[in-house]
Amino acid sequence: MPRCSKRTRSSAPAAELLPGTTSLEDHHHHKRSRNSSSRRHSKSEDTSFSVKKCLAWFKEYTTVSEPDVLGPEGMEKFCEDLGVDPENVVMLVIAYKMGAKQMGYFTQEEWLKGLTDLQCDSVHKLQNKLEFLRNILNDPYMFKAIYRYSYDFARDKEQRSLEAGVARALLGVLLPRWPLRAPLAEFLAGARRYRVVNRDQWCNILEFSRTVDAALAAYDPDGAWPVMLDEFVEWLRAGGGSAGGAGAAGAGDDNMANS
Repeated sequence: MPRCSKRTRSSAPAAELLPGTTSLEDHHHHKRSRNSSSRRHSKSEDTSFSVKKCLAWFKEYTTVSEPDVLGPEGMEKFCEDLGVDPENVVMLVIAYKMGAKQMGYFTQEEWLKGLTDLQCDSVHKLQNKLEFLRNILNDPYMFKAIYRYSYDFARDKEQRSLEAGVARALLGVLLPRWPLRAPLAEFLAGARRYRVVNRDQWCNILEFSRTVDAALAAYDPDGAWPVMLDEFVEWLRAGGGSAGGAGAAGAGDDNMANS
C-alpha cells in the first residue's frame, strides 16, 4: 500500500486562515478567543438597560386609543406576565417605585421612571427583582413611606379621604399579620360614622400597630390617638369583635413580613 503524503499544518488554503494567523492551530485559537469574547459581550448586553426596549414592553399593555396609559386590562395582563397576584403587596412597591398616582394605572412617564431606576426592560428582569422589592418592606422607614404613599395612591381623587372599604382592603395587604387588623376592619365596617378614613387616622393606624399589643396592655388612654382608635379600643374592651378575631387575624397570610 502506498504511503500517504504528510500535510503540514501550514498547508491549509490561505483563504481559510484568519488575518494575523500563520497556521491552523493559530487560526482555531483565534476563533475560540473571538467566540469567547462574543459570548461575554452578549452576556453584558443581557444586563444592560434599553429605554427603547422598555417602552416597547410598555406598549404591550396599552391600547391604540390610549397609547400612553396602561389601564386596568393592561394591568391585569402585566400581573399575569409577572406571575404576581394584583393584590400582592409587591405590586404596591412597584407602584411606589414608579411614583404612580392612581391605582390600576401606570402612565408611560411613571413606567419609564420606575423601571429605569430598577434597570428592568423585560418581564424576566423584573421577575428577578421581585425578591429585592419585597425585602424593601423589611426596612421600617421604607415601609412607613410606602404605607403613607398608599393612602393617596388608593384614594378616589375626587375625595379628600380614603373610603373605609378601601382602607380595610389596604390594611389586609400591608398589615396582614397584625393581630388587631381583622377586629379593626370589623369595627370600621360596623361604624357608620367612619365611612371614610382621613390621612391622620391612616398614619396613626400604623403607629398604633407598632406600639399597642394585641392585649391592649400598652394602650395609653391619655395618648394622642385619634378618636377613632380610642373608640376602637373601647369597642374591643366592651366585647366587640368576632370570637378569637384578634388572635386569628392574618393567620396564614404570607404576603409580607411583619412591619
